[in-house]
Amino acid sequence: MTTTLTARAVLLDMDGTLVDSTSVVERLWLEWAEPHGLDRDTVLKTVHGRQGWQSMAILLPERDHAINLEENQRMLARESAETDGVVAIPGAADLLRSLGGIPHAIVTSADIALMTARMGAAQLPITELAITAERVSHSKPDPEGFLLAASALGVDPAECVVFEDSGAGIRAGIDAGMTVIGVGPHAPSFTPAHHVDDLTQIAIESSDEGFEIRIS
Repeated sequence: MTTTLTARAVLLDMDGTLVDSTSVVERLWLEWAEPHGLDRDTVLKTVHGRQGWQSMAILLPERDHAINLEENQRMLARESAETDGVVAIPGAADLLRSLGGIPHAIVTSADIALMTARMGAAQLPITELAITAERVSHSKPDPEGFLLAASALGVDPAECVVFEDSGAGIRAGIDAGMTVIGVGPHAPSFTPAHHVDDLTQIAIESSDEGFEIRIS
């Protein structure tokens, strides 16, 4: 069965949505967590979709915020340098190509350097508009990044469709008043409006009211 959505802008998360960086993310975060004696499952449930300093604050709530900020910069540098195993999500390249001439943006918790490194490793083009960690004061699950992207594109949030994989990102999209398409095996548990296994199930076509997103 095919579902058709009408929209005026597409907002795309990066990690887990356009690129598969799971192996790198989980390896580096478990290395970070080991000296703190943190539970593996708790760490992996926390770190996806958020800025690193925020994950650290959740996992180590009594620790000084300045330490989290400092360690997050080191983590970002390592993540940007270690891109072996980072690949495109199936269908990502075709989806990005189909968005030519359509208002769209990447909205990611990564900083510019990390976004550039991972999109490059996955051989995907970077969108003209990208809302990265440097441009927001509140990380996902706060909707600030998605709302900022909608404003920059001149599109009402209700006319935006978000592609997201993580709980934090899906919550941010929902709270922004946008329609969320969950991507990947874990997305359905966070109750997006729609779900796809990967981006090969998405097709974009022009329409009189903007464009149509067809979910197969």
